[in-house]
This record gives sequence, structure tokens and C-alpha cells, in this order.
Amino acid sequence: MTSRIAVFASGGGSNLQALLEYLARRGTAESRVVVVASDRPDAGALTRARQADIATELIRSPGAPEAPSALDVMRQHRADFIALAGFLRLLPKDLLAEYPSRVVNIHPALLPAFGGAGMYGDRVHRAVLQSGARVSGATVHYVDEEYDHGAILAQWPVPVLADDTVHSLSARVLKVEHVLYPRVVEAVASGRWRFGSRPRAVPEAASLALMHWDERRLVADIESAFGLAPTSSSRS
Repeated sequence: MTSRIAVFASGGGSNLQALLEYLARRGTAESRVVVVASDRPDAGALTRARQADIATELIRSPGAPEAPSALDVMRQHRADFIALAGFLRLLPKDLLAEYPSRVVNIHPALLPAFGGAGMYGDRVHRAVLQSGARVSGATVHYVDEEYDHGAILAQWPVPVLADDTVHSLSARVLKVEHVLYPRVVEAVASGRWRFGSRPRAVPEAASLALMHWDERRLVADIESAFGLAPTSSSRS
């Protein structure tokens, strides 16, 4: 199934960049990003999109009341799937109704812990550290009408170390996000994964410490655990 992906982002867009690079390496036309939309005209994600010759749109928000709605942007660009990449607003009900099970998000913790309104970016990692949790991670989930509430597609843990700061924990989780999210987005957008048949494997805790210092192993473990390895014809 061919999919036309819209990425909604409010910030710098590092997960957008990871998705673009992953799709380029796969070299397949099954899924491609056709538009990047933001509620902020200065979002770094828009700059990344322009550099990649991808259409950009400012969507309606309190700061841009005259901009087109998110639904209008989707229709204009004939997009059929939405990947949120640091988008900080709830999506309108009419948009979610038109794209059921076609909107996903990544959250920098193991939901349902450390999620909900106001829980994003460094706020999440600070809350994890203050709680004394020994494990954090990343969660990819479907999007519904509440923050961080939709059905979970995939999770991957990372260790929380004794000397971690918000910055060091954020960097460790982001490394996982950049591997996990593009692969899950492509699998769901292309129809290889469908609602109701979602693998949720995570590695044994004993192997946590090793895997997160070796990026090649991290890629291999995530692809193996979720059956996301590309075919031989699409490997870089």
C-alpha cells in the first residue's frame, strides 16, 4: 500500500529528519513524506522540510487564526497518514475522525507513565529523574482526543543511570526514538502493521546497558524484536 505521510511538528524536527533519512535509505516508494506542517512559523522542522524539497504549511492556531486547518492541509496535499513529531497541540476531532488509526505519535517515556497534558520534552525526563525510576524509554502510539492516550504500538526501554541529568537521559531516549519511530511509522503507514495485530516486544532488562551504547546493535535488536527489518532489496 502506498502512503502519503504528513508530519506535524512544533519544534526542531529531529524525528522528522530521522524519518526522512530512513525512508531515503529504504529506497522504496511505498511511503513518502509529502508535507510538513507546523503551528509555529519558526519551527526548525519547516526548515528541514524545505532543505529536503518537501512542501511546508503553517496550520491554524491561536497565533495564526487565518492559516488553513489541519484537515484542509491534509486534503490539499492528498495525505493519508499523520506522524506527529513534537507537535504540542491536540488534534481536532474532525481530523481524527477522517483518519482513524492513521495518526501516530512518539512520546519520550514508557506510557502510560509520565504522559498527559504538559508532559513533553525535558519536562518528561525531569519527572522521570525526580521519581527515582530506573528505566525510561520511548513509546509509539496511536493518537486520539487526549494527550498520550491512544493505543500503544511499540515501546523500547532505556536505563536511567545514577548520574543521569535531564540532558543525558534525553539524549539516550532520543537515540532510541530515531531508530524506533521511523520504522514503526513506515510499517503502519504502508499497512504492514494493522490495528489489533501490534507486536509489543521489548528486550530483557539485563541487556539494556549494552545495547544503548552500540547503535548498530540497537537497530538490529529493534528490527528483530518487532519484525521491522527491511527486505534485502531495500537495504542501504
